[in-house]
Amino acid sequence: MAIKIEVPELGESVLEATVSRWLKKEGDPVSVGEVLVELETDKVNLEVGAKGSGVLQKIEAAEGADVKVGDVLGTIDEKAVAEKVKGEKTEVEKSEPAPEAAHIQKTKEESGPRNDGQQAEAQSAPQISPVAARLARDRNVDVSKIAGTGNEGRVTKADVESYLQSQEKAPASGKTLPAERERPASVTASDRREERTRMSRRRRTIAQRLLEAAQTTAMLTTFNEIDMSAVMDIRKRHNEEFQKRHGVKLGFMSFFVKASISALKAFPQVNAEIDGEDLVFKHYYDIGMAVGSSEGLVVPVVRDADQLSFAGIEQRIKDLVAKTEAGKLSIEDLRGGTFTITNGGVFGSLLSTPILNPPQVGILGLHKIEERPIALNGQVVIRPMMYVALSYDHRIVDGREAVQFLVHIKQMLEDPGWMLVG
Repeated sequence: MAIKIEVPELGESVLEATVSRWLKKEGDPVSVGEVLVELETDKVNLEVGAKGSGVLQKIEAAEGADVKVGDVLGTIDEKAVAEKVKGEKTEVEKSEPAPEAAHIQKTKEESGPRNDGQQAEAQSAPQISPVAARLARDRNVDVSKIAGTGNEGRVTKADVESYLQSQEKAPASGKTLPAERERPASVTASDRREERTRMSRRRRTIAQRLLEAAQTTAMLTTFNEIDMSAVMDIRKRHNEEFQKRHGVKLGFMSFFVKASISALKAFPQVNAEIDGEDLVFKHYYDIGMAVGSSEGLVVPVVRDADQLSFAGIEQRIKDLVAKTEAGKLSIEDLRGGTFTITNGGVFGSLLSTPILNPPQVGILGLHKIEERPIALNGQVVIRPMMYVALSYDHRIVDGREAVQFLVHIKQMLEDPGWMLVG
């Protein structure tokens, strides 16, 4: 009997996927629940498991193929595995050694070192996140040489990057560099080569949506700057106790989330959206946090952020970043969102104009904190300053409200006491 391997339900508003990688090849035995293939959607990577045991009979959708919900990816032959197991059992019975010989062999295995071949057979294949697997495949890395630091020893993207960094330092210890890093002393015209690769589904979707945002919204950006002295002082004085009590560091993002929610309540049109000829004002605050990954930008959501404490916000952000790095974000993690915060400062950006994440009509861009001279009370002083940017849809948000929105956030951050009474 043949079991169909079908594309499962992908989540709300997600109808298509791309076959990212087959973990099995035709003729390989599979067991119930074993992951056979990875699918890449617009938002997350999904693993498709076997619904029965057998042999992977045929792969219908090759890597790189676009598929829809319900499409057949391949088939499993249940009968084939039964016959194979029966045949293997017969061969084992024929070749089984006498009891004394078996006992001697077992004693040798237990008391003496095994050779490399035996060790390789005994070593199980490591679990690896989809993002890490893609990076390892692109860089020709043998994941069996990497010690995973994720849950249950799962190899994460960070583990692969750490391994690659250690390999880059190899010449000092007498090792050789990976093949792709070996370059001749001089580059000639013959070395001018190009490489064409297909855009991932997620990258294609990002490109399409960014273009749509630019073409379908009246997007403008306004700027301001914030003296971060007060927030940095609070973090310096309370971070150690905060971390002991809550198990998470007191970061900058919780301050900006709190300040943004206060500003959204003061200027509700920034937390709204346009639906045809209607304006939909949302009285809940699901804050999207733009996170960069090797697969492209994703925006997981801190849901009902107005009901969370500073510690709750920090813990939620930490969990979402960890899931992003491990490739474990779910559709629910990415669904919705009423306003987005993006922090280019972590990459060193001093100033930028963030692009809207439709149907949202506002996005706050944070940047690098840099000491700069400013005029304060008639004196020139040095302060840790951050430029902030608000991109907004001018169809629903006027320039006055946009400017006042940023001024509100500036006031909240420069005098955090307002967060207690706001």
